[in-house]
Parts: sequence; structure tokens; C-alpha cells
Amino acid sequence: MQYPVTGTMVSYYFVCKRKLYYHAHQLRMEQNNEDVALGKLLDESSYTRDEKHITIDDTISIDFIREHCMLHEIKKSKAIEESGIWQLKYYLYYLKQRGCREMKGKIDYPLLHRSVEVELTEADEYRLKEVIKEIQEICDGAITEEFPKKKSICKKCAYFDLCFI
Repeated sequence: MQYPVTGTMVSYYFVCKRKLYYHAHQLRMEQNNEDVALGKLLDESSYTRDEKHITIDDTISIDFIREHCMLHEIKKSKAIEESGIWQLKYYLYYLKQRGCREMKGKIDYPLLHRSVEVELTEADEYRLKEVIKEIQEICDGAITEEFPKKKSICKKCAYFDLCFI
């Protein structure tokens, strides 16, 4: 089965492939997770003057756009910064495939009063093609890890109980 690859799936790919698998198979645990609730509250209370949550093709959902085609993603912390960067690069890649070639990105950390600019390179595009292919394989297959590898971020994950208890 061909799954439409979303920004959330790309983010989860870089955080935890098991989490990606669960998400793709509609096993959602986030609604009861305190960290997810805090992230949503931060999103709702930050950048209130901007039109937010711009959904394109029911596939990507950009937090907001401003400053001459600058995509913005709001993140609570830098704990999983790599996943946020690749999520934003995926948005840039997705839009480039649809003709929007001059886009740039920025990850905003309102609690840290900091932001990180993100650009899409040719090397990133090649990597994203591989990531998309792997995401499809993960979503189509079974969970191959007999036991998940515990990382420092696992204790705050909405899927912690499912993986470790």
C-alpha cells in the first residue's frame, strides 16, 4: 500500500521508526501526552498575528508563512532538532516538486527566543528521496525490531508504555 508521506512521518522517521510505524497504522497515543499538550498550547499562543496551520494537499501542514516565502515551524525545544529540520526540509522539497522553488525555512523556538534557518540543498533532496522510500517500506512492513532501542527522549514519548511496559 502506498502511504502519502506527511511532515509528521518525516519527523518521526528521524526520531523513532517504531513511532513512525505506529502513527502510519493509525495508532495514536498523543492525545493523552502532557508534552504534546504543552506543544499545542505553545503553538496556539505563539505568533498569534500570523495565519497558521496551512495545509497543502492534506499532506503537509506548515505552521505559518511570512517574509517572502519563508516557511516557519514552531518547536518547543531543541531536544529533537534534527527531526524538525528534516521535517521543514521535506516541506521545502514537497513545495519545490510543485513548482515553488524560492522557498526557505525557519524553525522558531519561542521559549528559547531563538530560531534556526533551514535551506534545501541538492544533497538534502537526494537524502529525502531515500527517506521517503524508507518511510514507505517501514509503513508497508511489520515492526522488525524485537525490542525497541531506548533513547533519552523515550521517557517523554506518547508511545513509551506501548514500547517498554
